[in-house]
Amino acid sequence: MADIHLEREHDLGLPQARKIAFKWAEQAEAEFGMECTYEEGHASDLVRFSRSGVHGTLAVTKNSFEVNAKLGFLVGAFKDRIEAELVKNLDALIGEKPAHTKAPAQKTTPHKKTA
Repeated sequence: MADIHLEREHDLGLPQARKIAFKWAEQAEAEFGMECTYEEGHASDLVRFSRSGVHGTLAVTKNSFEVNAKLGFLVGAFKDRIEAELVKNLDALIGEKPAHTKAPAQKTTPHKKTA
C-alpha cells in the first residue's frame, strides 16, 4: 500500500477552514467519485473519504489541514499523480479569497486649497 501525507498551515480560523474543507469534500465526490462524510467537532473537523482502492481523512483545525490517504496496490501506481492533484486542489481552495469579504473602504478627507 502507498501512503500520502500532506499538511498545509493557514491563518483562516476554523469557520473559514470548515467552509474550505466542505467544498473540498464536494469536489472529491464530484470529480473523483469519492464517498465523503463530514464530522464537525468543537476544535477540529474530520472529513473521511473513500472509494475503491483509496481511503483516508482530511483533518481540519483553525490553523491547518492534514490529509492522510492509503492507496491500494493498483491505485498506488498512480500515487504521484493523485498526490499532485490533492495538492493542487487543496492549495487552490486555500488560496481563494472569500467572495463576501471586501477590503474596507478608505475614508478620505477633503483637501483644502490654499492660495
